[in-house]
Amino acid sequence: MLMDDLREALHSRHYSLRTEQAYCLWVRRFIRYHGLRHPAEMAEDEVNAFLTHLAVVERVSASTQTQALSALLFLYRHVIGRELGKLGGLIRARKSTHVPVVMSRGEARALLAQLDGECWLMAALMYGTGMRLMECLRLRVLDIDFARHEVVVRDGKGSKDRVTMLPEALGAPLTEQLRHVRIVHEADLAAGWGRVELPAALDRKYPRAPYEFRWQWVFPQQRRWTDYTSGTQGRHHVHPTILQRTVKEAARRARIEKRVGCHTLRHSFATHLLESGYDIRTIQELLGHKSVRTTMIYTHVLNKGGRGVRSPLDAGR
Repeated sequence: MLMDDLREALHSRHYSLRTEQAYCLWVRRFIRYHGLRHPAEMAEDEVNAFLTHLAVVERVSASTQTQALSALLFLYRHVIGRELGKLGGLIRARKSTHVPVVMSRGEARALLAQLDGECWLMAALMYGTGMRLMECLRLRVLDIDFARHEVVVRDGKGSKDRVTMLPEALGAPLTEQLRHVRIVHEADLAAGWGRVELPAALDRKYPRAPYEFRWQWVFPQQRRWTDYTSGTQGRHHVHPTILQRTVKEAARRARIEKRVGCHTLRHSFATHLLESGYDIRTIQELLGHKSVRTTMIYTHVLNKGGRGVRSPLDAGR
């Protein structure tokens, strides 16, 4: 089937699971838009019509339209086996620049004060290190270096590794979290389980590695998962929706009227570092941005008014 071939092509080129899900969604929408015709029977005109419909009728953002285009280009190039020609008649969605939502330092403290347990620790890690949600959830025991006060973020966005700081205030809570993880892991081993998923093919290269403590998730789920094909059992990391819902509810209880989510913690991390005078290149490396232009957006939300200009209304004060 076409969708199976698409997934296999994405897997073989090491695309992330989220990219795979997004590309499959766009290909399905493309097929449905054209009355369930097979993409091999269509070409540039049909692609133009679908992408133009997204921009004109559904009024999607430029980035959303670009993602849909990328999915279709991948489909034709790697699955159907032919290149699309020029899409000259395509109407592109208008690009817009959105200033990220950023909490003040007081709001960040108020938000964290409404959390406890693992959710507090995960949210504090995102605010204290600048990690993305999935980067935080996918932390393994070996990624935390207490001696060097570092956290290694592996396979981040763009399949890149990077190093960020480990806040001193989280040293003791993380130590306690790992103590709990060890107790759970040893209980799983005693019950004949204790396996964790490993990246790439490491489990074939090192068959005992999935059972080692250093490869366990820092934030494992409460319940074990079962691989019904092999019968093995282990633990996934905490599901992202758990923390997403908890953070939004905490923002409501803290009476923060801004649209706050997990990614707001990352935005606030970058902005507060800029406010403290840290170099933007350093912040770029901590965030894992490919280009400093991406990091520059946080200069627009510094708590200094428009471009740092003092209002004439305040000049006499």
